[in-house]
Amino acid sequence: MSEHYDLIIRNGTLIDGIRTPRHTGDLAVKGGRIARLGQLGDAKADSEIDASGKIVAPGFIDSHTHDDRMLSSGPAMTPKVSQGVTTVIAGNCGISLAPLMNSNPPSPLDLIDDGDAYRFRSFAEFMEGLEAAPAATNAAFLVGHTTLRVATMDNLERAATASEAAHMAEMSEEAMAAGAIGLSTGTYYPPAAASSTEEIITATQPLKRYGGRYVTHMRHEDAAIIPAMEEAFRIGREAGVAVIISHHKVVGTPNFGRSVETLALLEKTRSLQPVCIDCYPYIASSTMLRADRIPTASRIIVTWSKPLPEYAGLDLSDIAQRMGVSQEEAVARLRPAGGIYFSMDEADVQRILRFEDTMVGSDGLPHDTKPHPRLWGTFPRVLGHYSRDVGLFPLETAVYKMTGLTAEKFGIENRGRLAPGYFADITIFDADTVGDAATFDAPTQPARGIDTVIVNGTPVWRAGAVTGARPGKVLRGGKSA
Repeated sequence: MSEHYDLIIRNGTLIDGIRTPRHTGDLAVKGGRIARLGQLGDAKADSEIDASGKIVAPGFIDSHTHDDRMLSSGPAMTPKVSQGVTTVIAGNCGISLAPLMNSNPPSPLDLIDDGDAYRFRSFAEFMEGLEAAPAATNAAFLVGHTTLRVATMDNLERAATASEAAHMAEMSEEAMAAGAIGLSTGTYYPPAAASSTEEIITATQPLKRYGGRYVTHMRHEDAAIIPAMEEAFRIGREAGVAVIISHHKVVGTPNFGRSVETLALLEKTRSLQPVCIDCYPYIASSTMLRADRIPTASRIIVTWSKPLPEYAGLDLSDIAQRMGVSQEEAVARLRPAGGIYFSMDEADVQRILRFEDTMVGSDGLPHDTKPHPRLWGTFPRVLGHYSRDVGLFPLETAVYKMTGLTAEKFGIENRGRLAPGYFADITIFDADTVGDAATFDAPTQPARGIDTVIVNGTPVWRAGAVTGARPGKVLRGGKSA
């Protein structure tokens, strides 16, 4: 008697997440895991999906998110599941919701705040809260160094004392013990810019015992990018952990083309210590609104403003003209606020995306009034525009960069691959039509060509809509409980 399954996906073109050439076959799911692959013939299941003419791939893993609060405030995770994402890695750029109790956190912590978001005394409390109320996607978490600074220090405009750095190390120890997968920094931002390299090394000391990694939004991504990279590598060496450089890019017209130099340094360094990068497939970045970024950008769009919300979605230059002031003065009036900065070269974006150890991450900001389109469009843009239309790499490589590679680099166990015993995180899409629909003018449009998205064996996206299911798991230490 043949085994009975929960679900069979039939006649799909299977791409396994580790760059094996695609092939046609069936896939059976039982108990939330992939049970069999191949030609399943007369096998029976409670439900079936006909994937004829479509790609069946591992669910995409978003390597760089700020979804910490959206997992509870918008647990359907529509911006993510609509583009095939089944697992998110949150707590990036030094910003994590725990451990911190603060009703008025400084920027950039306010990028994910609603006035009551920073209410967790410990990382364990934060993780337990998410487990009690699951989201549609799985989630793994980094503890943020800026969060630790705000929780520890009375003056963020200086380096931490030895005792303050030691206290941060104690908090990162608690976070790692609670299931964090590493520590992130955002030394690019004012609350962490004054931190010393030694302070960060101290804070990262607990990571090695837990197999964690050091993930960084570096101090500089412009003229001083090489020293910033060298600092990141040194921190990883001294902590004895892998280094991941977040949303790698070179910004500002004088630095266009310097990805040749930065990628050569990465290639050299990865032969000496574990390092890799992630990136998003756009020439514009998005973060807090800052006047010192005006000279580096050809265009700036305001994504939100607390005192003047009516200006969200407008160009900073137009806002300044309406106000009758300089752009610098307009920024002062708009803040706290967010902005999109057009400051990168397309050739650099393609060169970085093509690099062997580049993962795909959206870096989307889900709480912006008018978000960067990467929040909704990153993964279909890589599949459609860069793989299919530009021909930057084969579809198998595109899928690998958002599944198997990411699972490997972040230590996400039994996900990111189509194989028996792996969790049934699966995305079914049309290779001929898949693509991003979100634009800078209309940034919240769902992607094209994403047919079905399954998390732990349960569909969360079907027929162009969320199903309402919330089967996601908190991946403590990268592992599902």
